[in-house]
Amino acid sequence: MTARLDLNADLGEGFGRWTAGDDDGLLTVISSANVACGFHAGDPVIMRQVCEQAVARGVAIGAQVSYRDLAGFGRRRIEMEPAELTADVLYQLGALDGFARAAGDRVRYLKPHGALYHAAATDPVVAAAIVDALRAWPDPLPVLTLPGSRLARHALDAGLPAFAEAFADRAYRPDGGLVPRREPGSVLTDPATVAERTLRLARSGTLLAVDGTELRLSPDSVCVHGDTPGALEIARAVRAALAEAGVEVARFG
Repeated sequence: MTARLDLNADLGEGFGRWTAGDDDGLLTVISSANVACGFHAGDPVIMRQVCEQAVARGVAIGAQVSYRDLAGFGRRRIEMEPAELTADVLYQLGALDGFARAAGDRVRYLKPHGALYHAAATDPVVAAAIVDALRAWPDPLPVLTLPGSRLARHALDAGLPAFAEAFADRAYRPDGGLVPRREPGSVLTDPATVAERTLRLARSGTLLAVDGTELRLSPDSVCVHGDTPGALEIARAVRAALAEAGVEVARFG
């Protein structure tokens, strides 16, 4: 049984008059917030508000960088020159860090979103472009990504911290990747089921893939997607189950 585990969620995913997820509620439950930086969702007002609320509650601020894809919510892969992708990542990092510092903290880690997350997990060119942005950043910034991913390996090779993430509310393939969202059963919405899976991660560092394969993940952080239906109820169930088992929910790193 692990003694402590980070609980993260994607926040700030509204835009203008459009809202998404319950940021206020989730900030009372999670220990790390992956904040949209304006490319897949989010805008300056939302980014500032989420950073202020996160700082007030002691929640770590992470930059959730994405392809420039508001219409597709960052879930469509975009082929880009590596230098362009590096610049886009730096742009998003700088924007969110400005709001984080205005609120009294700073960006503590980077986590890609959606299609960029999956591309960076398997594509060495994409992973290297993201790490180039981190190498240009003035402070060593950790990445939060799938264990054993290309992004994790590139970050570690560059002397940067890489922390392993697991998804409590997503189904896994036998190879350790996530079942695509277009497939039935890819997103888990029952709070009890998600809480049980998280407890298994805390106890043994494992999850079962859709075919019954046991996956060893040993995560530093577990994610509940902010746009999953009932995300707040799921996060509360996860935190309550961890507390009952004696696992402290605390920021990773």
